[in-house]
Amino acid sequence: MSSNVRKRPRMNRFMVGRVLPYIILSFIALLFLLPMLWLVLASFDGAATLALKVPDEVTLSNYTSTLASSDNQRSFGNGLLLALGQALLVVAAAGLASYPLSRYQLRYKRPFMYVILFATGLPITAVMVPVYQFFLYMQIQDSLFFTILFLAASALPYSIWMMKNFMDSVPLELEEAAWVDGASIWTTLRLVVAPLMLPGIFTVGIFAFAGSWGNFLVPFILLQSPQKLPAAVTIYQYFGQNGIVQYGKLAAFSIIYTIPAVALYVFGQRFMSQGFSFGGANKG
Repeated sequence: MSSNVRKRPRMNRFMVGRVLPYIILSFIALLFLLPMLWLVLASFDGAATLALKVPDEVTLSNYTSTLASSDNQRSFGNGLLLALGQALLVVAAAGLASYPLSRYQLRYKRPFMYVILFATGLPITAVMVPVYQFFLYMQIQDSLFFTILFLAASALPYSIWMMKNFMDSVPLELEEAAWVDGASIWTTLRLVVAPLMLPGIFTVGIFAFAGSWGNFLVPFILLQSPQKLPAAVTIYQYFGQNGIVQYGKLAAFSIIYTIPAVALYVFGQRFMSQGFSFGGANKG
């Protein structure tokens, strides 16, 4: 009898330990699901409010008016230009920087890696004031090109750190075999290392694209012309004066705004999963 009494508390604690995480995760999922559900329903509601409700009449007017606006089309184009430009620059620069860090025994390699590690945790808001003053001094404010350069520079520390881990996992013997056959370092990097680095390249590229696509602060400060603002900034147009918000158009704009990032993530999901396991195996 006493043995049964001892087993029951243990069984109860075991069951609670197994069920409690699922309850917590379900509650967190519900917190994310409700806003997403409101976003979808409000985008098809011509008289949408903050209330979560099924539309009385389903309409596509919010989407048509959003897509038909030339200002919105230009803002989406600016956002794609900033995000793709940053992603390409980051992948190229991080790949070139990670190669000597991975392959050569440099004198100041360890301090340099510590500096990169420190820079990955530096918030962008901490440097925006001096960066803005520098842009004013050099008279390069309101320039999409120099904004892309700054976005790429701000994403480089984390990208170099990630790319080096992927580069470490590429066997050096493959490069040595190519060198024996007469290939140069650039040829080896392009034909041997780069194909094996596709998981890392896609991972770094997607993170760079997503970071720039959703960046509000940097273009809002460095770009002044309304014609050059990306979609991450122009979304404020649906917040009218006197607290009046166009909830239906705001929801439609938000859903359209998420499509490029989601599509890129779905396209590169296989490469990203390989990249995480690739880099994780190297760390282990």
